[in-house]
Amino acid sequence: MSPASPVNNSMPALFAGVRAPSTLGTFLRAFTHGHALQLHAVHRRFLAQLAAHAPLLPGPGEKAFIDVDSTHKRVYGRTKQGAEYGRFKGIRTLHPLLATICTPTSRPVIATVRLRRGKAADSRSAPKLVSEALATAVEAGCTGLRILRADAQFYNARVIAACRRAGARFSITCGMNPSVKRAVLAIPDRAWQQITYPTPCPIPTPANSSSMPRSPRSPPTPRSRAGRRARRSPPG
Repeated sequence: MSPASPVNNSMPALFAGVRAPSTLGTFLRAFTHGHALQLHAVHRRFLAQLAAHAPLLPGPGEKAFIDVDSTHKRVYGRTKQGAEYGRFKGIRTLHPLLATICTPTSRPVIATVRLRRGKAADSRSAPKLVSEALATAVEAGCTGLRILRADAQFYNARVIAACRRAGARFSITCGMNPSVKRAVLAIPDRAWQQITYPTPCPIPTPANSSSMPRSPRSPPTPRSRAGRRARRSPPG
């Protein structure tokens, strides 16, 4: 805001003395958990109305992807609520959980967010957030095939149960263990399906790995992935 702004020029008429500048953070820090839930409800209604009046999610009646992931956001100050030492040593972070919605021909839009403390486990609050994100997708017009995609940190029975209750399919990375290996080996060869990614990342091979940058500590040959994609449909 410039010194010549009309708001600045009118300040002496409203307040006595020098007023300290305020930010949106000062306002938001006064919010309780109930206020945050009210904002979530407003966001869901706004997203549904926006999708109904604008081509926000083209082709929602055919296929929609709901992506769930968490991230660490570095913060400063010991008194900031929720700021804790988490995954990164010596760095205080918040650990929010996010869900987005997109179709094969659209950009992702935020469906819902959960702000969590830095030490929160990756899957904390994930089942409830998944249920809310899948419901938000329906409210935004995604009435066709809905596929939830998530990393191995969300591979647990409660997340999968939330997908089944909502009638959605899921594609979740799972770690390799004896039971998973037996299940993979039991899948018939004809049942495997090719997954096509719109913007795939190249996987290094012995033929092209020499042209790709590598850390001095990286192995001379690329490592195989430790996980597999589990794709299942709801029962019935």
